[in-house]
This record gives sequence, C-alpha cells and structure tokens, in this order.
Amino acid sequence: MVILLTIVHVIVCLFLVIVVLLQSGKAADLAGAFGGMGSQTVFGPRGSATVLSKATAIAAGLFMLTSLTLSLMSTRSGRSAPSILDKAKKAATPAQQKGAPAGAPPGAIPPTVPITVQTESGGTKSAPKTIEVPTIPADQVPQAPPQSKQKK
Repeated sequence: MVILLTIVHVIVCLFLVIVVLLQSGKAADLAGAFGGMGSQTVFGPRGSATVLSKATAIAAGLFMLTSLTLSLMSTRSGRSAPSILDKAKKAATPAQQKGAPAGAPPGAIPPTVPITVQTESGGTKSAPKTIEVPTIPADQVPQAPPQSKQKK
C-alpha cells in the first residue's frame, strides 16, 4: 500500500510541476513589470478559470492528501530505523563488559580498549591487526587552560 501511494505521490508531484510551469503569470503584461495591476480591482483582474488553473488546484489537493497520508502511515507503523547512536551504543556495551576487570560495576571504563589497525605501504594494505590501547582515567585527562577574555 505504501509503495503504491508513493508512486502516486511522485506522479502527482511531476504533474504539478509541469502544470505550474505551463501557466503564465497573472501580471504578465507591461503594467505588471511596474507594479500596475491592469485594473482598478483590489486583487487584479480576475478572468475565468482556465483548464490549467483547475488542474493546478486538483493536483495541489492530491499532493497534500498523499503527503498527509504517507506521513500518517509512516508514523503509525510503529517501527523506525535504528539510529547510528543506537547501533554505536549496542556495539560499545559488549566491548566495555569484555575488557572491564572482574567485579567492576556495569558501565565502568575498561583498562584497555581494542583498536583495529591496518597499515598501507606501496599501495598494498596489510592484514587488519587488533591492538589493546590503555585508557586514561578521568582524573588524569589533561584539561585545556581557561581562555582569558581580551578587550579589543
């Protein structure tokens, strides 16, 4: 159903673009270039509705209807694609538990972190190698010096 509605939506979009581009402007004469409306009415001259203006109105209505329907269908489905942050969180959890010392609370920083390294020399890549890099405790992380405000 969603695929069919998406196809109809794309066709309506293309039709709407074509119909709008085929129309001429309301103030297309020389008076329109200088801000004149060509008539003494408030909203300019009002001619009879042409086939193109009727087609534009119908296509715009269909565009709004299909957009609203697709939006409702996507939010009501209840399933969304997992975000990158969710994937990173799931991938980091086993690595932290694997390297954490015995008896450490969950979420504790492990003493080492595995990093995969692959070197390249002469246009050929070596086989990936995993090395253990020690982590820095939070109290030993260097802090940036406070920046002083200088008056100009």
